[in-house]
Amino acid sequence: MLGIFSSSIMSPPDELVAAGCRTPSPKISSRALAKRFADSNAAAVSLQIGDHVHLAFTHHNQSPLRPRSFAAKDEIFCLFEGALDNLGSLRNQYGLPKSTNEVLLVIEAYKALRDRAPYPADHVVGHLAGSFAFILFDNSTSTLFVASDQIGKVPLYWGITADGYVAFADDAALLKGACGKSLASFPQGCFFSTAVGELRCYENPKNKITAEPAPEEEIWGAKFKVEGPTAVSATGLGFNNFPMEIS
Repeated sequence: MLGIFSSSIMSPPDELVAAGCRTPSPKISSRALAKRFADSNAAAVSLQIGDHVHLAFTHHNQSPLRPRSFAAKDEIFCLFEGALDNLGSLRNQYGLPKSTNEVLLVIEAYKALRDRAPYPADHVVGHLAGSFAFILFDNSTSTLFVASDQIGKVPLYWGITADGYVAFADDAALLKGACGKSLASFPQGCFFSTAVGELRCYENPKNKITAEPAPEEEIWGAKFKVEGPTAVSATGLGFNNFPMEIS
């Protein structure tokens, strides 16, 4: 899966900008990246949202344990890869039908927390159990929300293209060819939300996330890590006492 966002949606992370400056390397434009994805993936599905967002995915060569899916509802667009171990209980918790799959559940969870109360953004992902990564864009508010599971079972990477767009993908080689050293693995157990304005760990939201330069021989330009002691898993945090139904 691939998500590409202009600086009007998301400012390029300083850590990735710095990584690219330390070791200049070839890059391509966001448009060329989208074309490369379409050309190299059979039956790829691409979607352009306005002038600033491009989403794409394919079922080609996907893992049977980590299927990719896409859904759009009420101007919210979401790419999801993986599977939730607690999907059944989450359907019940949110009052959703049995036909609701992972990608639709993420959209409904995001909508509920966005519309009903100012709950912390980490609540959207803190109660998800399983292997997953998702890229969600709310066109009505120009909000981007990206997250990865707690132990990184589904790979997710981010980088900066030649024209300053921020790209997310599950394919490191694809982004390496587009972003050069302005590239990093998206840290596991973390989320980025433009509404929050920074990268955060959803298990330990108060812990600072830092980036350090990666060794020259690695494809990354930077490595992100969560500082401080590891807290108890956030799975289920606050949701046992958080009844909700989606009407």
